[in-house]
Amino acid sequence: MMNLLVLHGINLNMFGQRDPAQYGTATLADIDAALHALAGELGVAVECFQTNHEGAMCERIHQAHRDGVAAVVINAGAWTHTSVAIRDALAILKCPIVEVHMSNIHAREPFRQQSYIADIARGQISGFGVDSYLLGLRAAASAAQAAIKK
Repeated sequence: MMNLLVLHGINLNMFGQRDPAQYGTATLADIDAALHALAGELGVAVECFQTNHEGAMCERIHQAHRDGVAAVVINAGAWTHTSVAIRDALAILKCPIVEVHMSNIHAREPFRQQSYIADIARGQISGFGVDSYLLGLRAAASAAQAAIKK
């Protein structure tokens, strides 16, 4: 069974409480439950990880490299726009990376429209709330399966 990793970045543990007009009312636990349900339908295993510590995120990405995960879905939160360290850690991976965002970052403040991850990601899905994560997981599973067939 393919192992996929979903990474949630800084402040995303506050989903459901933080700016519901922008991010909706789903909690991180709700999102993780939906991801696990979809993973079961897709026949893949998924692990979800959230941290508010940049070094811990980099270390989890390094572990994903050592573990040989098949694909990574990441919502780095504000680190999307600020963290070269997380971008460099992701660049170590040999598997597909799918960047996701609950809100449409391209329709928000100018500083949110720049992503340090976009150029190394297979693709980016934003603006669909929880569905951004689910679409991202589908895309990651598909990209991982295609990589295996090569």
